[in-house]
Amino acid sequence: MNIDLKKLFDISLAAGKEIMDVYSQDIEVETKQDDSPLTIADQRSHNVIMDGLSKQYPDIPVLSEEGRDISYEERKAWNQFFLVDPLDGTKEFIKKNGEFTVNIAVIEDHYPVMGVIYAPDLDVFYFGSKDSGAYRLEQASKFEISDESDLIEKSTRLPVEKKSETINVVASRSHMSDDTQAFIDGLQMNGQPVDVVSAGSSLKFCLVAEGKADYYPRFAPTMEWDTGAGQALVEAAGGKVIRHEDKERFYYNRENLKNGWFLVENR
Repeated sequence: MNIDLKKLFDISLAAGKEIMDVYSQDIEVETKQDDSPLTIADQRSHNVIMDGLSKQYPDIPVLSEEGRDISYEERKAWNQFFLVDPLDGTKEFIKKNGEFTVNIAVIEDHYPVMGVIYAPDLDVFYFGSKDSGAYRLEQASKFEISDESDLIEKSTRLPVEKKSETINVVASRSHMSDDTQAFIDGLQMNGQPVDVVSAGSSLKFCLVAEGKADYYPRFAPTMEWDTGAGQALVEAAGGKVIRHEDKERFYYNRENLKNGWFLVENR
């Protein structure tokens, strides 16, 4: 794989600084072709990430939400690439509730093998890989990190929460659907107590990786860059991300970049 988590840490924090610079001002919002919101923070974060990745890993292609117009004919030959969402949770960013993230995943042969998620307003950095496990570093920008081993040593291994009798389900703060509610109702019918936690952006994956949530059902549309880093983190923490239709492991770099329904679990 030969990707250095310390370098992804530095790039993520640099992108986060750009986002927070915009966050402190009055936010101007544009609308994309799919009617989703776009701010200058998305583009500034994208530029920092693209610059950082191209300098550190010039031979590895990048698929980013803000650079999505790469044809499948070009992409389908990629055995390894970075999958990036420069600002996940733009709606949360606009609402100024702090629940937005920078997501960078490494995809190899259609599956995520490494992922980093940085929540700049919370200043929490999550990272995970199939080789190293999953971790959380709080007050991330306050640390001087020398290398990947130092990053791991200063971080907390995930999951950290102990399992309880109560089933904890994390749901989208902006996208609760009838089908998600039906999933929750089905768990309750089994007689176990169920608590529902709301969260924005890829922080829902982080809650599952931490052990604070057992399930994250997503029965509504997402895009590949919304889920790649989160899946890497959850899987590194011992969990699973499975497709709703056939219960198979979620995979990437499909011709259509829109995700189907999925379930994240770690119980």
